[in-house]
Amino acid sequence: MENQSQYQKILIVQTAFIGDVVLTLPLVQEAARFFPKSELHFLGIPASRNILETVPEIKRLWILDKHHRQKGIIPFLQFVQRIRQERFDLALVPHRSFRSAFLVWRGNIPFRIGFDTSSGRFLFTSRVRYQQHIHEIERNLTLLEPFGYRRERKVFPKIHPTREDREVVSRWLQGQGIRETDRLVVLAPGSIWPTKRWPAAYWGKLIFHLYHQGWVPIIIGTRDDRFLLPEIQQNSQRSDILECMGQLTLRQSAELISRACLVISNDSAPTHLGVAMRVPVLTIFGPTVPSFGFYPYGESDRVAEISDLSCRPCGIHGGKKCPEKHFRCMRDLKPDQVFHIAQEMLYEHCSGKSLST
Repeated sequence: MENQSQYQKILIVQTAFIGDVVLTLPLVQEAARFFPKSELHFLGIPASRNILETVPEIKRLWILDKHHRQKGIIPFLQFVQRIRQERFDLALVPHRSFRSAFLVWRGNIPFRIGFDTSSGRFLFTSRVRYQQHIHEIERNLTLLEPFGYRRERKVFPKIHPTREDREVVSRWLQGQGIRETDRLVVLAPGSIWPTKRWPAAYWGKLIFHLYHQGWVPIIIGTRDDRFLLPEIQQNSQRSDILECMGQLTLRQSAELISRACLVISNDSAPTHLGVAMRVPVLTIFGPTVPSFGFYPYGESDRVAEISDLSCRPCGIHGGKKCPEKHFRCMRDLKPDQVFHIAQEMLYEHCSGKSLST
């Protein structure tokens, strides 16, 4: 596999959640650098289009709508036929589902690299050991090792907001009366997994503390996260909390994050958006643990967790309900504790930062 010139067209497949897609961007960046003469394509899901469509290393973006347009067998096989017609030379598959492995095999891609823990690993031509206790970014980059690649430095994901994205965020901030001297803290209380959500009441109390110390907290998230707002607002003791849930795209959310002093997030995609924009990140872990490899990757980033619970971790992704019915991994992590860590980070890294710096 040492002859790099034989891989004229490369397909990277990651059809998991947004956070996983962001953590695949370093693989895109390094593959483009390692195979400078190759044409790089990416296969993702509809929700990831907004992030991926401005990545300069990606020659063409393929969207697999696996829950709707390509959900059935026939639509899926028709999609695979389109992949086959492209005559890719190499597939890199960080996603560990059988469907992803089947797609590149049925797509007649001669060289197919994936992890040895994939459900479809027998369909790969080369399997790379899935290293459990390294960061997901570094884990994904090991898919290049069969070609002689060796990681020499930390590689951070890069997100590319457009000029229009920047203008949208500027107009939104101005519309909220936010001044250039205000010091912003972005909060991300949502997650599709209920047990990954730190209690909404705690977020409200955290907002109270941040306002009291002169910071300006802004809540981001999806439209589906808006149900959290009433309890957050009630416990913040403010009627004017700032939020843009469902109002900004992913790139625009990343642009907003880039103007903040700190991101505080559950173990979810905004953690990795913050890392990509090189803003300090504080991630709250409950049912999952940092050793899974999805912790915030920046040098100044930190985590908040209750580390001495024997029931942690209780799953790879979290779940709908606490299996032990006490939810102590989140309930025992009090707002004062999280605020104390946030305050240390803010005064260490961000005490002089404002929108104008």
